[in-house]
Order: sequence, then structure tokens, then C-alpha cells
Amino acid sequence: MVRIISGEGFLEIHKMRAADIDIQSVVDLFTSEMLKGLEGHESTLRMIPTFIEAENKFLTGVPVVAVDAGGSNFRAALVEFDTNGNPVISNLISERMPGLEGEISKAEFFDTIAGYVKTNAQLSDRIGFCFSYPTEILPDRDGRLLQFCKEVQAPEVVGTLIGKNLLEALGMTEKKIVLLNDTVATLLAGKSASLSHEYGSFIGYILGTGTNTCYIENNRNILKIKDLDASQSQIINIESGAMGRVPQSDIDMLFDSTTVNPGDYKFEKMFAGGYFGGLCLMALKMAAKEGLFTDVSASGISSLNELSSEEVNKFVSGSKTDSSLLHEFMIDKNDEDNCREIIRGLIDRSAKLVAANIAAVILKTDKGKSSERPILITIEGTTFYKMHRLRSLFEEYLKEYLQGEKQRFYLFTEVPRSSLVGAALAALIN
Repeated sequence: MVRIISGEGFLEIHKMRAADIDIQSVVDLFTSEMLKGLEGHESTLRMIPTFIEAENKFLTGVPVVAVDAGGSNFRAALVEFDTNGNPVISNLISERMPGLEGEISKAEFFDTIAGYVKTNAQLSDRIGFCFSYPTEILPDRDGRLLQFCKEVQAPEVVGTLIGKNLLEALGMTEKKIVLLNDTVATLLAGKSASLSHEYGSFIGYILGTGTNTCYIENNRNILKIKDLDASQSQIINIESGAMGRVPQSDIDMLFDSTTVNPGDYKFEKMFAGGYFGGLCLMALKMAAKEGLFTDVSASGISSLNELSSEEVNKFVSGSKTDSSLLHEFMIDKNDEDNCREIIRGLIDRSAKLVAANIAAVILKTDKGKSSERPILITIEGTTFYKMHRLRSLFEEYLKEYLQGEKQRFYLFTEVPRSSLVGAALAALIN
């Protein structure tokens, strides 16, 4: 076997460079899957209707209960928007999700949540609930839980209506409740800026542990649901991390086979924070096996059972004071350079894949054709903002692609406490 002499050479052999990604091909595949998902045909993109009409006006000067439940955290607050669309947050509480310490019943789950929000719920007739677990949203904007993440142990809750059961536990069945997920809440949080600016449309994007995208679609294009008002629109939750038709390298496929859900969420596994460290470790172990590193470094890499995205980021960011696990094994300067070259190459590829995702959604909106009415893209997630050079590379790829006939105008924003803000706004849209 010929010894590989550089990290770049390794990535080239395994087709893992940004240069191996044709952004137009990925956009075409993404668009095709979006259309099939909207039409009700088999697709790796679920294109979930939310029945939230984001382009409608929202009420100001009206207090609303905002709830944010996801992972291990539960937060609730009273939120009111002023006439400029700025949220005023009060009575904020933060608790742990019920069911983390052991299995609990359906009654215990909803009674605990009701206890958290009851004081605020007595002050408003409206509740917006950002519930970031796989949930089927219904036309009345309640939601049926499909599954919990493994941390929460409340099996009796699966298959039940979250909003209806919470209102019953509160003894306040007359109140209005709207369920949504964190990506939809992110889009709506950006919309709160629309009172003082004119935007053509809105996109919500999350890149943290996982990744997802949502946007506003015309009802006339959502063919899988009958009897929608064709003159209206609503937010579509794409579940973009599940995109399954993106070209993958041999190492991507090998890494996928080691995850708890092989074959699912292939796109997410190529760059999201919950997977990126593991993918890098798989690539580095393969490089060690193929002779890129000296014996000492190769032995150290091979001994690692796991590697987090945070550790990867510390290594490539060049911080001398915040060393990572990888620094311990790289006693040879050439090994260190090659290791860094592989990881930075994978970040570069990640940025191009994210750009393709966002570009496809921008073009699908058919908006942003005027600089006076750009698309507002609200982005959340530590991976997007903290991963070394990811954001700047993404912006370069997106700008380069959206030129000429594809030229679109867009702005990026980040909204503090976006899940709470977006949840509140969902309950205030007329």
C-alpha cells in the first residue's frame, strides 16, 4: 500500500473534501425530496405541516404563556410583545424535564408540567408550547407525541395529545394552546423583528446537536393535505437532518453503521454536533490505519473510543491554553498538521453542505428577489456559531452559489431565548 503523505491527500482519496460536493446537485436532490414530501410521495424529507400561518399579523400588548421543553430542560415565562415587536419576558422559571430520574406515569408527567406553569397560566388565556420531541402536529395545532428522546422516561405519554392533556391537568380546558418545535419557534422568533422591517419571507435553521430547517410554504403546494385554503400559507417543518439522498463517502457510510439508528438522518450525521466528533474520529482512525501518522500518534488515535465535537473544535481552533485529547497524541509536528488538515477539511465540507441546504430552501420560497424585501434567516445552535470557521465558510459558499439568475437577498439574525419568544408568538398569530 502506498503511504498517504497528507491529510488533504487522505480526504481526496476518500472523497470527503468540499471540492467533492457539487452544491447544485445537492440543491437539486434537496428540492426533489421537498417536492415529493409536500405531495405525499415517498421521501426522506417529512415536510411536516404545522398549521401555523406565519405571514398573518400577530397581537401586541397581550400577555401569553411561553413554554419550552426539550432535552433535559423545561422553561416557562410570561411574554408580551410591544408595538415594535420586541418581547418583554417576565416570571421566568427553569426546571428539569419530568421523567429524567426514572420512569413516571402519564398523570405524573402532566401534573408536574402543570405545576411548573400554573402561576403564569392564570395570567393569560393563550399558551405557546415549544415541545422539541418528535410530534405529529394536528390541524387544531395540538400535537400527538410520537416518541421521547431516550432521556425522558414516560412511555404512557407517547401517542397522547400534549396540549389537551396539559390543559386538563391545569384545569383550564378553555384556554388556547399551540404546539410547535424548536426550529419553528426559531423562525417565529425572527418574525418578531418584522414589525419594523419588510421581509419577503422567513426561514428558521438550527445546527447544534442535530440540524433542522423550516420555512413558509403556500398551501396550494401542500398536496398531501386536502381542504387547505389555497390562498393561505403555513410553516413547514422539513426535518432536513433526515435528508437521505446526499452523496456519502465510504467513511460516512461506515460511521453511519456504528450509530444507534443506521440509515436514518444521514445528512445530519455528516456535520451536526452530536455526530461530528465521532465522524472525525472514524476518519482519523482510517488515516492511521492507512499509514498517514507515525506509530505513536496512530496508536494514540486508535486507543480512543470516542471523541466529542467540542474536543475536535478545541484542537483545530489553535488554542494553546485549551488543549484537547488529540493534542496528547500528536507529539510529531507533521502528524499534528495532518490531523488538523483532515478535521478542517471536514468542517469545510460541512459548511458547503449547510449552504446547499439553505440555498435549496431559499429558492423554494421563491422570495427574496428584491433587496427591499430580503428573506430573514434566523439561526440557532452552538455548532453553527462555535465550530471553527464553519459560519464564515458557509456564508462564502452561499453567496457564491446565489449569484446571477439565482440571486436572492437574505439577512441572518440570532434571537436570544428564541424558543420562548417563538412559542409566545405562535399563540399570538391571528
